[in-house]
Amino acid sequence: MVTALHVRGVVLPEDEVRDIWLVGDRVSLTPVAGAQTVSDGGFVLPGLVDAHCHIGIAPGGAPVTSLAQAKELALVDRDAGVLALRDAGSPFPYPVLDDDPEVPRLARAGRHVAPPRRYLPEIGVEVPADEVVAEVTRQAAAGTGWVKLVGDWIDRDRGDLAPAWDDATLTAAVEAAHAAGARITAHCFEESSVATLVRAGIDCVEHGTGLSVDLVDEMARRGTALVPTMINIETFGDIAARAEAKYPGYAKHMRALRDRFPDVVRAAYEAGVPLFVGSDAGGGIAHGLAAQEMLRLHAAGMAAPDVLAAGSWRAREWLGFPGLTEGGWADLVVYDADPRREMRTLLAPRRIVLRGRVVA
Repeated sequence: MVTALHVRGVVLPEDEVRDIWLVGDRVSLTPVAGAQTVSDGGFVLPGLVDAHCHIGIAPGGAPVTSLAQAKELALVDRDAGVLALRDAGSPFPYPVLDDDPEVPRLARAGRHVAPPRRYLPEIGVEVPADEVVAEVTRQAAAGTGWVKLVGDWIDRDRGDLAPAWDDATLTAAVEAAHAAGARITAHCFEESSVATLVRAGIDCVEHGTGLSVDLVDEMARRGTALVPTMINIETFGDIAARAEAKYPGYAKHMRALRDRFPDVVRAAYEAGVPLFVGSDAGGGIAHGLAAQEMLRLHAAGMAAPDVLAAGSWRAREWLGFPGLTEGGWADLVVYDADPRREMRTLLAPRRIVLRGRVVA
């Protein structure tokens, strides 16, 4: 018989002292006799969310080679209080982890749909324009409700960023994902690809360094989400330095995108664009950094309660993961201090409960 758990503290976002009982993997707001108290006091949040990570990509950038390796990366996030992950493209299939009780909740895209010979080796399915629609349809079936498109990348002949395909193909990719019943998101660094995709009705933009003021207003009107991955954008200087000798125009462009990005994030937030926390963990960025990404969003101008929502309850709702409501999922993190007053509190969770089990 499963022992029910009991948690008491200031529960956010309601901001009131409450008692929560966890019976198996479900929340009960009705007292449960004999429940074991695992936390009394502090501030209670639904589990944190990293809405852009890659547990199918190993440190260094190659695909993971086993389920054990993918799970190990997911557990790094879990132990930092991140109890839901959206894997924004994986070269390694791991659907068996969807129901693993030790692993955070998973929302998955299939493999990245990418242009030929213009993306990271071994990561995406590389297809020409006339095969994009068919591949998007295939990848919609491979994921759990998401498709990941590579909207742009460096064009070495041009010596700069350029759209992955023509506007008609990008638009058709969005339509194909929707026809297959999936939401679609896209890697977007440069200006023209993101403009085309937003106007085509894409559901989410990853990174979004090329966004303009007009586009953030359009995103807000449409409800198009943005996952800024500010940790990733900080690496643009190193990318530019490595490219400088051969592609000086690209290097200059990447630095300019990096330098303006905090203003882009602030403009999107002020326009009312739905923003969500994503670290882009996998490859060159370590796992377990969602709280660090939240600190950066706060520094860029997001109010602390909105940052918490973007990395917890609102992000969970966006992904279809129930929160701390009657019958909701038993995922929560407890902190000693109020993260709305001191966001660095997020770096040190006191108690972590996933699927009704204490994991830290």
